[in-house]
Amino acid sequence: MATRYRRLHAILPTVIAPPASHAVHLRLATSDDVPALHALIEVSVRGLMIREYSLAQLEGALGTYLGVDTQLVADGTYFVAEVEASGGTTMVGCGGWSKRKTLFGADHRPGRENTLLDPGADAAKIRAFFIHPDWARRGIGARILQACEEAARAAGFTRYEMGATLTGVPLYEAKGYKTIDYVEIPLSNGEFLKVVRMGKEDK
Repeated sequence: MATRYRRLHAILPTVIAPPASHAVHLRLATSDDVPALHALIEVSVRGLMIREYSLAQLEGALGTYLGVDTQLVADGTYFVAEVEASGGTTMVGCGGWSKRKTLFGADHRPGRENTLLDPGADAAKIRAFFIHPDWARRGIGARILQACEEAARAAGFTRYEMGATLTGVPLYEAKGYKTIDYVEIPLSNGEFLKVVRMGKEDK
């Protein structure tokens, strides 16, 4: 697995120990970003979530519950964070929001619900946040979250809900999200993935 991690890590330009002054830019993801998103997500999951989940849990969840949801990209509700590096740009984070019922999961997640939500009655879904391990704890997740909330608010939503990994809970709690309940998701390899359903509403 270490070899696979290094190979995926190499797909993205090396940005180890970046200076704090590096400017991070947000933009909406496009279909051309999907290969880089796959690589970033696998590096993020293997590099950051191993503290809260076992390797078997992460292997069972990658590609189904932890992965790219191209519906978000198609809907124009998924952001990527980029920095200038090695003469070009490199993707260091991603995350989005959704106007559809599915609370969490990637393209191949069983039981997806693509029905559109009613902004007057439903909570927008905050979805699929992943940060490159070299850029963790630098405020990128918070910036993406703010962009998601602002975009959802502009679309008429006043409440926000998510299925957070244990790794992401501290960020969301710091931004005003409260725990609603816990979900144990059965995985195809017999493992379970613990997810925290959290919510927040505008005051």
